[in-house]
Amino acid sequence: MSKDIYLVLAGGVGAAKFIEGLVKVIDQESLKIIVNTGDDIELFGLKICPDLDIITYTLSNLVDKNKGWGFIDDTFNCLEILKNFYDSGWFNAGDKDLAIHIYRTDLFKRGYSKSEITKMICEKLGVKPLLIPMSNEPVETYIKTRTETMHFEEYFIKHQCAPEVIGVEFRGIEQAKPVDGILEYIKKARKIIVCPSNPIVSIGTILRVSGLKEALMKVKEKVYAISPIIKGTTVKGPADKLMKSVGFEASCVGVAKYYKEILGNFIIDNEDGKLKPIIENLGINTYCFNTLMTNINKKEELARFVINL
Repeated sequence: MSKDIYLVLAGGVGAAKFIEGLVKVIDQESLKIIVNTGDDIELFGLKICPDLDIITYTLSNLVDKNKGWGFIDDTFNCLEILKNFYDSGWFNAGDKDLAIHIYRTDLFKRGYSKSEITKMICEKLGVKPLLIPMSNEPVETYIKTRTETMHFEEYFIKHQCAPEVIGVEFRGIEQAKPVDGILEYIKKARKIIVCPSNPIVSIGTILRVSGLKEALMKVKEKVYAISPIIKGTTVKGPADKLMKSVGFEASCVGVAKYYKEILGNFIIDNEDGKLKPIIENLGINTYCFNTLMTNINKKEELARFVINL
């Protein structure tokens, strides 16, 4: 008897938190995770995949939970030396983290694809769910501000999301194709869950990969999204700023409108319960729950709620 497949669209810390709870309520081997790779960047001559790494480290129980990224108990000796030679020392890569980037870069040079490399790293670190990059082709997200256009990681880390955003650019997205197996998983999945990630630069990037949005539109009744915005603000990151920059209000209603074409079911926070009728008028089944994942019990409770809907 074949196992149910649960497909997840993910990017960043919000996704990692939710997935940490999800693996406690379903069979890990039934979980397939499509991960945003639009945040990918090359620094110090190394290929770095921030969202893939956050989720990989979380599932291997190696992540620094206080920061939400990087290895626990990491040191930064290599970075201190690198700062003498590069102006990209703002990217806080620890020594253990850099070891992963070195291994990944070496495999790229040997001719392996991003999906093959991701699988090899996950196997080495004991990750049971299948992590799938959204595409093997390189995509990089750039943020347009009043004064310059910069890579999303530079905007997010170096500038702390401070500059006003006037646009978002996804370089390479026209050439991006879904990794083999993704479209089949969309068809076969019992449930497709959109994590509480940044709608614009995490999930939105995935949806721009050729054929992915169209495939999800055909099965929208089994798509469940969790709002990353509570009472008009995000728990972490610039989702509210980026929503406004592309013409959507920074609220769970704005998120629902952004996802409207692919979304059949939406989970919003109890604090936004009064907005439920507005979202339901969009033709989306809407549910209220405590979506603030402050500890492992809250993560597990939210995951169980979504799975049982």
